[in-house]
Amino acid sequence: MDATIVPKVQKHYPVLLKEIISVISPQHGGTFIDCTFGQGGYSKKILEFKNTNLIAIDRDKESEKVAYQFKKKFKDRFIFKNIKFSQLNNLKLKNQNIKAVIFDLGYSYTQIKDPEKGLSFESSGKLNMRLGLNNYSAEDAINKLDEKELEKIFKFFGDEKEGKYIARNIVKERLINRIDVKTLIKIIDKSKKRKNFKVHNATKVFQSLRIFVNREISELILGLINATKILKKGGVLGVVTFHSIEDKIVKYFFKSLSENKSISRYSPVVEQAEILFDLIQKKPVIPSNEEINENPPSRSAKFRYVIKKTDFYNFNTDIKDKFKDLIEIENFGDKL
Repeated sequence: MDATIVPKVQKHYPVLLKEIISVISPQHGGTFIDCTFGQGGYSKKILEFKNTNLIAIDRDKESEKVAYQFKKKFKDRFIFKNIKFSQLNNLKLKNQNIKAVIFDLGYSYTQIKDPEKGLSFESSGKLNMRLGLNNYSAEDAINKLDEKELEKIFKFFGDEKEGKYIARNIVKERLINRIDVKTLIKIIDKSKKRKNFKVHNATKVFQSLRIFVNREISELILGLINATKILKKGGVLGVVTFHSIEDKIVKYFFKSLSENKSISRYSPVVEQAEILFDLIQKKPVIPSNEEINENPPSRSAKFRYVIKKTDFYNFNTDIKDKFKDLIEIENFGDKL
C-alpha cells in the first residue's frame, strides 16, 4: 500500500486534496468527519472555512500529538477520538448534521518511517505493523500461524505468486530462529524465483501482513456501513484507496447501494428505499500528472464518492457475504 507522502521533502501530503474539497464543499459549512486523521492534512483544509466543525478519528495514538495542536487552534470546532473507524457508530452524533465522511486509506510518512511500527521493509528489528488498538503483531502472525494460513495471507492480501514457498521457508526458519524484519526479507529473497528489479521483493508480503494485522478488510467494511448510517440526506461519503482490494470493496459497496442490488438472500425482508446513494461518476477520481510528479506515491490513489439520497439508518447490504473469504482469512488472527 502506498503512503500519502512526499518522500523527498519528508512531509505529509494529503492526496487529491483539491478534488476532495470540491466534492464535499466545506465552504457551505457543516460538520465533517475525517476518519483517518493522521497528520491532519484534510482536516486542516476543511477547518480553514470558518463555519465548519470537524470530528477527527484515528486508531494511531501518535495522532493525538497533532490533534492537540489542532485543538489549541480550532478549540470548539475540533474534536479528536482515538478509535478505529469501524467504531464510528460509537460517536455521539445525536444533533449533528454530518455533511461528509472521508477516509484516506494510505499511510502517512511518519507511520512508514516510525521504527517502532515496523511497517516498512526498510525497518530493522521486530516485525510489528500495528497501527494501534491491535490484538497481535506481524511477529505473532509470522511465528505462530501455520504454513497454509500464511500462504493464504500472502496470496489473497498481497497477490504474492510465490507465497507457498515463502510460507514454507518461514516455517522452517522459525524452528531455529524467531523471525524479525531482516530475517523475513532474507527468506523472501531466497524463496522468490522471479526477481523484480523495479519493486522490492518484500513489497507484497509486507502489504499482506499490514492488511492482516490491522484487519483492514473488516475495518473498511464496518467503516463504510457505519459512515452510511450517520450521514444525513445530501451527505457525501468518500474514500481514497491505494490498492486493488480496498478499491474493489468500496466500488462494490457504492455500486450495489446505488442500484438496489445489495440485499442478501439471507437477510429478513425489510422496507428499504429503492436506491440509497447517488453515484455521481462510476470511474474513480485519480491524481493529475502534476500531483504525481510532485508526489510519486499518489499514482496509485483512487477517490470514489457517493451522495446519500435520503435519511435512513438501518439498511441491508450483502457486502460481508461478498468478501467473506477475505474476512475468514483475517479471522486467523483470533487464535493469536
